[in-house]
Amino acid sequence: MDRVSDRLTVFFEDPFWVGIFERIENRKLSVAKVTFGAEPKDYEVLEFINRNYYHLQFSPAVETIVKDTKKNPKRAQREAKKQTLETGIGTKSQQALKLQQEKNKQERKVRSREQREAENQRLFELKQMKKREKHKGH
Repeated sequence: MDRVSDRLTVFFEDPFWVGIFERIENRKLSVAKVTFGAEPKDYEVLEFINRNYYHLQFSPAVETIVKDTKKNPKRAQREAKKQTLETGIGTKSQQALKLQQEKNKQERKVRSREQREAENQRLFELKQMKKREKHKGH
């Protein structure tokens, strides 16, 4: 049976506080980035997760290695403390975010191209109509 694990990392990325949601499901990592603005309190983060988690847009999944080992509780506590002191996000998370950015960039390019073509077509039709209006009297 596959396990699903989630992790949230909140850090300061000048000038805003940013949260990185990492979700590992079926040995695939997907990431979502959220900008909080001012430093969020613990209860604000919990409220955000409760309200908006299912509306987050996660990046395309990236293969990752999942280690499934039992840990000593004291070691787990030390590692949790170490992670709170770390800044930044993991390289796999960065790859997943980059994939999401590329996907958004492609969608934006397609949308803007369609808008530009529609505007050019509208202007062409307008010119054709004006040209017809000029020759109506003859």
